[in-house]
Amino acid sequence: MSIDPRVALQSLTTALEEHLIAASARRGEGDPTVEAAFFAVADAFEVYDDSLYEAYGEVTPLEVIDDVEEDDEDEEGVEEDEDLEIVDD
Repeated sequence: MSIDPRVALQSLTTALEEHLIAASARRGEGDPTVEAAFFAVADAFEVYDDSLYEAYGEVTPLEVIDDVEEDDEDEEGVEEDEDLEIVDD
């Protein structure tokens, strides 16, 4: 069952707004509200990107990557993180 890209886009927009609210009210490092909002953005983005592809054969210039450990990047290369990244083709 595919999701209408407009519905998925609205969910992504809502997730981004909720992330902004959580980030602006952050209660210290590792705030679980901010973390939950972060993952909600990543999940909503993937649903939007998939629905866009299914409906129109198009994708965004963004992708979700897994676990980038900032401290380990210099020592071991890039590990995976669940962040959005702009892909420049």
